[in-house]
Amino acid sequence: MRTSLFCLSFLFTSLCFSQIDPSNYQDLEYRMIGPFRGGRTVGAVGLPSQPNVFFIGVNNGGVWKTDDYGRTWNPIFDDVPTGSVGDLAVSPSDPNVIYVGTGEGLHRPDLAVGDGMFKSTNGGKSWEHIGLEDVQQVSRVIVHPTNPDVVYVAGLGHPYGANEMRGIFKSVDGGKTWKKTLYINQNTGAIQVEMDPNNPNILFAAMWEHQEGPWENAKFSGPNSGLYKSTDGGDTWRQLTNGLPGAEEGLGRVGVALSASNSKRLYATVDAREKGGVYTSSDAGESWSLVTTENRLWGRGSDFAEIKVHPKDENIVFVGNIASYKSVDGGKTWTSIKGAPGGDDYHRIWINPLHPEIMLFAADQGAVITVNGGDTWSSWYNQPTSQLYHVSTDNQFPYWVYGGQQESGAIGIASRSNGGQISFREFMGVGADEYAYVAPDPLDNNIVYGGRVIRFNKKTGQSQFVGPEVLRSGEFRYLRTMPLLFHPADDSMLLFGTNVIWKTHDGGQHWEQISGNLTRARPEVPASVGDYKTDAMENMPQRAIVYAIGPSPLDKDIIWAGTDDGLIQVTRDGGNTWTNVTPTSITSWDKISQIDAGHFDAGTAYVAVNAIRKDDMQPHIYKTHDFGKTWEEVVTGMNPSGPVNVVREDPKQKGLLFAGTEREVYFSADDGATWQSLRMNMPASSIRDLVVHENDMVVGTHGRSIWILDNFSPLRELVGLSGQNAYLFSPSDAYRVRFNMFSDTPLPPEEPTGQNPPDGALIDYYLGADAQKVELNILDSEGGLVNHFSSNDRAEVLDTTKMQHPTYWIRPFKGLSGESGHHRFVWNLRYKEPQGANRAFAIAAVQYNTPSGPEGPFVAPGTYTIQLKVDGETLEKNITVKLDPRSEMSEEALALQTDLSLQTYSDYGRLQEIREAIDASSAKGRKKEKMLAFRGKGAPEDGDLIYGSIYASELEDETLVGLQSKLLFLLNVLQKTDARPTVATQEAAKQLHTRVGEMVVLWESKFK
Repeated sequence: MRTSLFCLSFLFTSLCFSQIDPSNYQDLEYRMIGPFRGGRTVGAVGLPSQPNVFFIGVNNGGVWKTDDYGRTWNPIFDDVPTGSVGDLAVSPSDPNVIYVGTGEGLHRPDLAVGDGMFKSTNGGKSWEHIGLEDVQQVSRVIVHPTNPDVVYVAGLGHPYGANEMRGIFKSVDGGKTWKKTLYINQNTGAIQVEMDPNNPNILFAAMWEHQEGPWENAKFSGPNSGLYKSTDGGDTWRQLTNGLPGAEEGLGRVGVALSASNSKRLYATVDAREKGGVYTSSDAGESWSLVTTENRLWGRGSDFAEIKVHPKDENIVFVGNIASYKSVDGGKTWTSIKGAPGGDDYHRIWINPLHPEIMLFAADQGAVITVNGGDTWSSWYNQPTSQLYHVSTDNQFPYWVYGGQQESGAIGIASRSNGGQISFREFMGVGADEYAYVAPDPLDNNIVYGGRVIRFNKKTGQSQFVGPEVLRSGEFRYLRTMPLLFHPADDSMLLFGTNVIWKTHDGGQHWEQISGNLTRARPEVPASVGDYKTDAMENMPQRAIVYAIGPSPLDKDIIWAGTDDGLIQVTRDGGNTWTNVTPTSITSWDKISQIDAGHFDAGTAYVAVNAIRKDDMQPHIYKTHDFGKTWEEVVTGMNPSGPVNVVREDPKQKGLLFAGTEREVYFSADDGATWQSLRMNMPASSIRDLVVHENDMVVGTHGRSIWILDNFSPLRELVGLSGQNAYLFSPSDAYRVRFNMFSDTPLPPEEPTGQNPPDGALIDYYLGADAQKVELNILDSEGGLVNHFSSNDRAEVLDTTKMQHPTYWIRPFKGLSGESGHHRFVWNLRYKEPQGANRAFAIAAVQYNTPSGPEGPFVAPGTYTIQLKVDGETLEKNITVKLDPRSEMSEEALALQTDLSLQTYSDYGRLQEIREAIDASSAKGRKKEKMLAFRGKGAPEDGDLIYGSIYASELEDETLVGLQSKLLFLLNVLQKTDARPTVATQEAAKQLHTRVGEMVVLWESKFK
């Protein structure tokens, strides 16, 4: 195994330690499966001069761009080390200059922080970090209208603690240096900054004193919120108070909007305990008057404060809140123009100043665009920015993935589609809430449990509440996310956590409480609460719950429990007794985010601790091998600013661990002693959960939907690479699945889709150095050659001028590589494709992933030998090929199908040899004419079972090409499905086989 001393440079520090060379697993790749149901989006901007172009910034989802009015969105921020975006701005004078402020500029229970400011000078092709790294949350970014180097940033600061880097910042050199021009104190941040559209020297800023607390729903406010104005380009500021509520009235967050048609006209949403409402000013903010107290416009001020004015009419105003609203009379009366009963939750409104009928709204559900003033809108079902809390998988094939999606509810989505790609058809709601754990029943794939507790039946679509209490007693605490999972050592035991742990063996008909209160009796108030600490907090009612349950896969009586106030407890007798085994370094309100019980040792557990709510951004993972008597913290190699949400042990390889942080996935091959990034092609995002399903790793992100790392099993064998010139990894079992079984018009390329797994068996190998030639042979159980591949193989040459369709459907060629490092090759589980036929593409097409046909027949299920040859050295491993588990096919039917398929394939090959002999013949004159007539014109065509057909003909009318086309049609009939060939199919195979024999006799007797 190639290891090196690696020095990793993060934004703030560097670490040096021994790491496995990433080239040892370089070809591993994630695929995104969806759902394409947008998540919370807080940054939104368009280009006035290019009305089709818009940009959005997503919480843990990065930056996205559309140039077709929102029909499609493409990510442009994926190489940056953070995915949390608070706002972004495009320079009006140079649209190639884009500024992005990272760290979601909201205070929410599921918020994420960022790394400060980033800048692109080439339209988002590349990015540079430009400072303000400790601001953690950026709420607003604006750029001077004529000078792209002048930029203003509203820095909200640490969401869970006090810090100095907060307030209004200004740069006049494109972000090289920053000056803090408005600062109040370490608790008060800037939530907004806006510029007068007619005078860039006039700015308004909203300051907000607010802090999130360490326990669920804890929020602290102070007296220093307010609205400020600058008339000298932000160098100096003064507070605007005339007519506005102040600290005495409980002033909170303010949202301000300026009228482009009249700079003296301003509007503001004002959140206050008293006198809250929508205000207006007719003298550029010097005095204010209350227009309306309608709560739906300004309520929930800690979440919403978005207000915008029509650029050409000062009396038309828009507000974003749970729904979006419009006034045409200066704010006196309002109409809801977009929103759903469940609440869309709008955070940002952008109106094109040149074409006001074009607007971009950003909400908890994603971003939508209107080009007709709000009559119709684009979709947010084309943005894979879903925010998952937890993920789980079921036992069916293909397996489904489940999880609660923030803002939208619990979902289930297939890991593979019958149509070659995962679309809207492959996901469904499963009855539970947005924060839910989802637990598919291991004994019945049609039953899914979720939330607090809902039992969902896939067959009927009905949901039943089956929780422990219908009429709550008040003894038990229920919060937004509570663990719900089946015990891996007892498929009938469903576990549920409140402040106690419950179990049921009959689907929730009866529940048994198997623990007392497992949370702290009097948790200490963390220092991060700071100035907001009160005496009452020392004796406040208990608020914590069991946040993590880790049942042992080795023993149904062993269950670990972790609370969100920082306790770890374990039972070894099924819940009769519990032992507090919390390490001393874990203190009050360190959230025990996830516990994974050991798969090899009963006393082993791995614990992920997320302390972000105590203003601690460091990673924390603990392990024990003695039931918690001793603990070791194991985080070497991780980014020092990346709280950990989940840690899992590989069920098949002892010491192989996986972890998900607020940035990326990590793995450890040495039981946590050292960690290294497994981000690969996945964009940076908050990894809230990950699970191992057989040889796949399923990752739930909180902003970029669900990703799967197919067959990560090479990571289990990295130790075997040490000193090897070449190494063939043990291949996982392969299933004979047809990649695309649809036979109708394909989805347009613009439709959002996730990726299916690769089309065949995954064969992984490692080269210690560049090789001159690499060969791969597939051998059957008798040593016969099934297929052969070489690093000398090249992509098939296609005459695109004869195609009636664009080339973007075609699957790109990927052959064997001879370069050093890890490589993955996909064998499609078929014999070599029939030679000499015209290559074509079926109607069942997938963009960039449609193989050409005709294809060779599938190999029969069984054991095959993978033979890798590297410059004369031969390596071999066995692979097991299995039938699609959904197939209902007897051994006799399978044997018949296989025999007829190989007979037909062989018959085609015999005729192809004759064709090639004729084509190479030097015969002339009459003999040549007869040979060409016997051959037939052109090349065989792949058979179309839907619209095509073949006909019997007399021997004298038969040609080689015509008979080959019939054989290809028959091969498609035989290979289309896992089913016993019909009598008519068998008869056709018999007749064509006889005809091939007759044609061979003719060739040998008359022409050879």
